[in-house]
Amino acid sequence: MEKLKNYINGILVTPYSNNYLNIYNPSTGEVFTMAPDSGKEDVELAVDAAKKAFPEWSGMSINKRASYLIRISELIEKNLDKLAQAETKNNGKPLWLSKSVDIPRAVKNFEFFASAITQFASESHHDAGTLNYTLRQPLGIVGAITPWNLPLYLLSWKLAPALAAGNCVIAKPSEITPLTAFMLSEICIEAGLPDGVLNIIHGYGHSAGSAIVSHPSVKAVTFTGGTKTGVEISKIAAPMLKKLSLELGGKNPNIIFSDCNYGKMMDTTVQSSFRNQGEICLCGSRIFVEKKIYDKFKNDFVERAKKLKIGDPMLNGTDMGAIVSKPHFEKILYYIDLAVNEGGKILCGGKKLKLDGKLEGGWYIQPTVIEGLPYDCRTNQEEIFGPVVTLIPFESEEEVLMMANSTEYGLASILWTEDLSRAHRIAAGIKTGIVWINCWMVRDLRTPFGGMKNSGVGKEGGIDALRFFTESRNVTISIDC
Repeated sequence: MEKLKNYINGILVTPYSNNYLNIYNPSTGEVFTMAPDSGKEDVELAVDAAKKAFPEWSGMSINKRASYLIRISELIEKNLDKLAQAETKNNGKPLWLSKSVDIPRAVKNFEFFASAITQFASESHHDAGTLNYTLRQPLGIVGAITPWNLPLYLLSWKLAPALAAGNCVIAKPSEITPLTAFMLSEICIEAGLPDGVLNIIHGYGHSAGSAIVSHPSVKAVTFTGGTKTGVEISKIAAPMLKKLSLELGGKNPNIIFSDCNYGKMMDTTVQSSFRNQGEICLCGSRIFVEKKIYDKFKNDFVERAKKLKIGDPMLNGTDMGAIVSKPHFEKILYYIDLAVNEGGKILCGGKKLKLDGKLEGGWYIQPTVIEGLPYDCRTNQEEIFGPVVTLIPFESEEEVLMMANSTEYGLASILWTEDLSRAHRIAAGIKTGIVWINCWMVRDLRTPFGGMKNSGVGKEGGIDALRFFTESRNVTISIDC
């Protein structure tokens, strides 16, 4: 069995401890490789490498830095099929999804920030007798910690702007899905990225991740993952006055009014509920439906959910693949039981699915639709992060806004209506960082991305990302002769 390696100072290396973690194929439940169980010694080596690389990398011309990002994007695209198969094998998502979304988005992330950095401008202000201008300079060494649900997609989302801005990066992908991050290491070597500019350390959050966050030479930390982990990172980083960007959990409302484009809404709502097995922080897990169309929606939606094909993620006809890990599989089943105990009625799904043959040991859960729960019960307040949605009827804008805003989260929301005035009112009143109206998962990489309340701190995307990864310095010149 080939073991994965860390990427430190431009080469692939074994972990200092020589300890490894088992990495599973969710579709079969079997171990297929091992990844380094890294610790503070490995992080120290990465920091030393980044320190040596930083002066040359940060002093390099913008166009030359951008050329490395373009080369990486080209190599990702060249290896799209191979990377997509690896993503599906390690994550459990359907191969068609890896091919059409995850890996192409990684390509676009590197392409976009390679271009964006060449357009990144600072401010100047002229007043009587003085000229002020702002320098924006890279921070130095930054840490990037990424989740298991969109492994390469979200890793590239953080690496591209950090590198483009002239920083050196120490990244830790999820210990559950490290395969494509390891393959990115190989791509960076092939692309000729200077040694030490990017270092990828594998391991657990409490060891490798904590060592990155707590290292005094790491000036900023960008993290995507659960809210509890984000709080723990803040406890370490905030007293050290590090810059923080945290994209955390969500319990996103999908609000459907009776005047919606019903066909488009239904097609999209099935996707926004169950794509990637519901393991996307932007999925709409609480579906609020205006009472006028509640029964029709319920019947049609349940019928569509029952038709989703769950199976081998490598096959083209599969709609839903496997849950990413056994612990997460068990967490989702716990919440389904909780929903029943809280008085919910399961309209479809609600059970684990045992497949035949090589898939017998895999972790599969049926798409689950639940009704009859109060808006403020645990099932409707806590993040489940799986193929589980609840249906809640409403009568008025005021009522649905109250229920939609009732959770501690504020990441994203979805609104379906043809009433333009209503769309503006709801968008202004709903407490989420992202509002999709009559669409879902449509992303312009120039726009700010991030949540409110317990869904995060700071914004990613476009100029916001480049500003996060740079430090501003004001320079005042007296021009009064």
